[in-house]
Amino acid sequence: MKRRHFLATTGLTLGLALTTSAAAWAENPVLKIGFVGVTSGPAAAWGISNQRSMETRAAWLNELGGVTIGDTTYDVEIVPFDDQKDPKRAIAGMEKMAQDGVHYVVGPNVDDGAAAVRPVAEQNGIMYFPYAFPKELYTPPASNAILGMVANYQSGPAIYKHLMDNSGVKKVAFVAANESDPLSQRDGGVEAAKALGLEVVSDSVTYQVDTTDFTPVLLPVIQSAPDLLVLSGVSPANAPQLIRSARELGYTGLISTETAQDATVLTEGAGELANGFISVGGASTPELASDAMREFVDRYTKMFGEYNDESNTKVYALEYILETLKANPAAIDDVEAFKSTMDTFEAPNPFMVGDAKLTYVGSTSFGQKRQVSVPLVVNEFRDGKFETLFVAQVD
Repeated sequence: MKRRHFLATTGLTLGLALTTSAAAWAENPVLKIGFVGVTSGPAAAWGISNQRSMETRAAWLNELGGVTIGDTTYDVEIVPFDDQKDPKRAIAGMEKMAQDGVHYVVGPNVDDGAAAVRPVAEQNGIMYFPYAFPKELYTPPASNAILGMVANYQSGPAIYKHLMDNSGVKKVAFVAANESDPLSQRDGGVEAAKALGLEVVSDSVTYQVDTTDFTPVLLPVIQSAPDLLVLSGVSPANAPQLIRSARELGYTGLISTETAQDATVLTEGAGELANGFISVGGASTPELASDAMREFVDRYTKMFGEYNDESNTKVYALEYILETLKANPAAIDDVEAFKSTMDTFEAPNPFMVGDAKLTYVGSTSFGQKRQVSVPLVVNEFRDGKFETLFVAQVD
């Protein structure tokens, strides 16, 4: 008997009609890959980009006949869970993955959630790919988490050094939401700035995430006359409000963040005032993008009606999972086999031109390979879109 297999989607999946066309009659067994992350609230853009990237790539692979691992060809099913940026819900999501027999999960998107799910992941044999920066998640004895992007303590120094060398930045100020993730990123940024010889003129101003008037928050920061204002760990929803307030207060210096942003949200919330805003972008530029990356962007856009530059990074986690499973099929049900493969793993990178490879990195930052290798692309927002400022690599 043939059965009909549908990719898991949520109400966020605008292109449901399109995804069902990829859910063809099939006889392949199903390989479930989970996503636990934020797809609602101020930080929703981060998780939506994750989930949509996974669904787009899974639909594409299934359309091509599935993924062959060992002697078996699988259809890939994405199992999503919105943790609403709540650590308790993240735990519930990871527990659901364990109950469903899912061994590989992408997310969570924030520090608290990634730390909260660690016991569940370790007790239930789950490898997870957080977009969160606490080093203790990736350093021994921890071994089940793999950083899915470039961390702020890797990107921050690169951004500051670039701006020192090219824009004459000498004084820097930091502003952060009064939450553990942004505060942690602020502290890392302050440390990196001081190590580079920058003068930190403000590093204690915070705001509540539900703030609507940022003028009293930013006024003392602007009065400290920084050359660079760093919005540490800023969410896509808060970024345009902070930028607008800073510019309306007369600040003419540079503004940056080490978190990824959404060009549409910036355009709608700050317009031309966001021009020059610097942020970490997706792991691709027009010069780096392969034909496969361009096709991914096209498929994503057709499926959801829009595209988020951050998905240039978010496309990678699923690819790393599947390619590592191909390298060691025993890892399908045994994450220890997955771990043993990581140190020597190498596969062609389908999303970059040339002979780029998928490899695990992180030895310098974590003492073990617990990070996917993706380019560090730093963007500058200009007239409604991101332009590449510079590209670097992380060991």
